[in-house]
Amino acid sequence: MIVPDISQSAEAVAEHYDELDPIYRRVWGEHVHHGLWATGRETAGAAVEALVDTVGDRLGLTPGQACVDIGCGYGATARRLAVLHGVRVTGFTLSEEQARYAAGQPVPDVEIRVRDWLDNGLAGATADAAWAIESSEHMVDKPRFFAEAHRVLSPGGRFVICAWLAETNAGGLKVRHLLEPICREGRLPSMGTRGDYEAMATAAGFTVTGYEDVSRRVARTWTICALRLVKALLVDREARRLALSAGNRGAVLGIPRMILAYRCGALRYGIFTLQKA
Repeated sequence: MIVPDISQSAEAVAEHYDELDPIYRRVWGEHVHHGLWATGRETAGAAVEALVDTVGDRLGLTPGQACVDIGCGYGATARRLAVLHGVRVTGFTLSEEQARYAAGQPVPDVEIRVRDWLDNGLAGATADAAWAIESSEHMVDKPRFFAEAHRVLSPGGRFVICAWLAETNAGGLKVRHLLEPICREGRLPSMGTRGDYEAMATAAGFTVTGYEDVSRRVARTWTICALRLVKALLVDREARRLALSAGNRGAVLGIPRMILAYRCGALRYGIFTLQKA
């Protein structure tokens, strides 16, 4: 497990997304996660939706199911899966700004709560399916993240996780110059490997039914974000102020580090499919 040299907290994560909300929506759009390319000819928007649809397919969603979106961001994934599959979704975010935006995009059967997943308040065995797209990285206590998902899911419930992962047995240079700074700049309390995630999932009581490394299919996301960020910095004074402030400079300008981490294999992107027995 990669741990940054400056400890991170849920409060720090919330503050990060609240403060950088204008930049995140401009650079990432309402889906704050990678796109998934199949042919390489898809638009960025289509690739982002393809990742969401992949999650929905692996969950095997059916109409009427109760679902949980752990780290729902602006609620775009919850809205899309609710509309496409006829499910009910409760989303959790730490960010007041993200929840405020989501409230302005209402969809039936989608509820967004500002609450830490590690203290979610849900009753046990009440959800049929759950997903976490690039949010497990922000969890202060990752074993508890898995344990809470297992507690909330009904027997047979599926859990899909899309996660940034550290290369297994990454060398010292990759850890020191790429992975540890990515954790620090991105407000990640830790970053696990595939093995770490599967061990925590199994310890929580899940069966790992599927895993796919899609690093090559998502990596171009960061080149697109870099171009969008440059454009925002050129035309938007407020974006420049936020991006170049002392507290945010590393997070916003660390995009080249992400590109390099993918290219050298230090950073991986995995999709896990888990099931509660």
